[in-house]
Amino acid sequence: MIKMIKKHLGLCSFIFAGLAMLLMPMSASAWEPQKPVEFVIMAGAGGGADKMARLMQMLIEKKGWSSMPLTPINKPGGSGAEALVHLKNRANSDPNHTIMVTLNSFYTTPLRQPKLGVDISTFTPVARMAEDTFLLWVHKDTGITNVDQFVSAAKSKGSDWIMAGTGKLQEDQLLTDFLNAAYGLNMKYVPYKGGGKVAKQLAGKHANSTVNNPSEQMGFYEAGTTVPLAAFTAKRLPMFPNAPTFSELGKDYVYYMQRSVVGAPGMSYAAASYYQRLFKKVFDSDEWQTYRKKKSLMGDFMTGTELQDYWHKERDIHENILKKMGAL
Repeated sequence: MIKMIKKHLGLCSFIFAGLAMLLMPMSASAWEPQKPVEFVIMAGAGGGADKMARLMQMLIEKKGWSSMPLTPINKPGGSGAEALVHLKNRANSDPNHTIMVTLNSFYTTPLRQPKLGVDISTFTPVARMAEDTFLLWVHKDTGITNVDQFVSAAKSKGSDWIMAGTGKLQEDQLLTDFLNAAYGLNMKYVPYKGGGKVAKQLAGKHANSTVNNPSEQMGFYEAGTTVPLAAFTAKRLPMFPNAPTFSELGKDYVYYMQRSVVGAPGMSYAAASYYQRLFKKVFDSDEWQTYRKKKSLMGDFMTGTELQDYWHKERDIHENILKKMGAL
């Protein structure tokens, strides 16, 4: 009898030990980065993507949410081609320690440059943190306060009217093409590496207009240097209540830009799960929600297959836009 009791006690101890292992917190054995993480930004310094990435990096460091630092690296060359190829090549070296902040050039650049060999469906979906918004901006000294006045002024100058934007045949140029077509304009589009530089071109009167994101133009707007005329959104933005939407003005055009974090192709499931949890923490933080409100960011959190499906839908939309422009 004593032997039987000892046998049962031994079996129970084994079962309880196994259950204890199963019930241990994930953090005790989950994957964590073993060295600093490359945090690639596919745009120049001072733009919306750059500001977003550096805010998230500082927040993660401040909260102690990562065992290793995230190191922001700007790679704006070739309308994001430099960043895309860099991330693609990490599949063969260190996919678990490289992530990237994207723009809509995530779709347009691979479509325009097939020789890059970039297939966005191979990238690891980490998190959609927001959808950024666009407004049409002019300098206050123009005296222009509405779109009708803008159209009249731009028509009178023809191709001498300069629209500054970020990159070639990506977001800002798509919006410029829309404005040219919708209002019979012939504005000249001049690309720069980063929304911050674009905003400075308008503030310095080196350009006549821009379609900056709010985060890029906010400092000049708050200083009273620049004026928002209209928004490319479905509804008016609370931060800019006097700027009507283009839909209100009779033009059925709404356009947003994804602000997502993606991982390199070939990233392990464990590493992807780590980054997905990490950026969900960032998204849910008071700091990020405050930033979203101040910068007029929209859109819910997405990850996994839902985010991949979103990419495929947006890629198809941008492919049709580029075809209409004659860029494909």
